[in-house]
Amino acid sequence: MADMSVADRKTVLAGFHGGSAKVRLTPALPATRVSLRAGADAVAGLSKTLGLKLPTKPKTSVSAKGRTAFWIGPDEWFLIDEKGAELMADCAASGVVHSATDISHRNTAIIVSGPAAADTLNAASPLDLSLAAFPVGAVTRTVFGKIEIILYRVEEETFRVECWRSFAEYAFGMLSEGAEDASL
Repeated sequence: MADMSVADRKTVLAGFHGGSAKVRLTPALPATRVSLRAGADAVAGLSKTLGLKLPTKPKTSVSAKGRTAFWIGPDEWFLIDEKGAELMADCAASGVVHSATDISHRNTAIIVSGPAAADTLNAASPLDLSLAAFPVGAVTRTVFGKIEIILYRVEEETFRVECWRSFAEYAFGMLSEGAEDASL
C-alpha cells in the first residue's frame, strides 16, 4: 500500500526562465514555509527553538543557517527554511502559545536579480525600491499587479518575490514583461 502521509512538493514554475540583458528571473527552489502568529510574550521562546531572533520591527527580516523570518505584522511572521527543515516541529517545541500553519505547498517564490531588478518590480508595484527606502533585508507584503506578494530584498540587486502557487504564472509573466521594459 502506498504511503499517503507525505505529499511531494512540485515546483509550479519548473522549466520557466526569463529576464533580459539586465535582469534574471529564476524560480526559487522548494522550501519549507510557515505562517506564524504569536503574542509579544512568545517571541523569546519561539526565537530560541527556531534558531533565530524573530524580528519585531516593521519591514525587517532575520536570517540564520538557511532559515529566514520576515516581520509581516505586530504578531505575524513568515518563516522560510531553504533546507526544508521541519519548522512546524520547531514551533511546537517552543512551549509557548502561538499559531503556526505550514504553507509550503501554498507558496512559491521567484528570484529577481540584476542591475535592473528594482525597475522590473516597479513595472507592477508602486513601492520605492531605492536602497535608502528599501535596504538589503527589507521585507513587505504588498500588491504586484493584481496579486498580493511578499517582497524581500536579499542583496542590493536581488529580490525574492513570494506568491501563492495559483498566481505564480501571472507573477512570472508580469516580471518577464517588466524585465524587458527595464532593459530598454
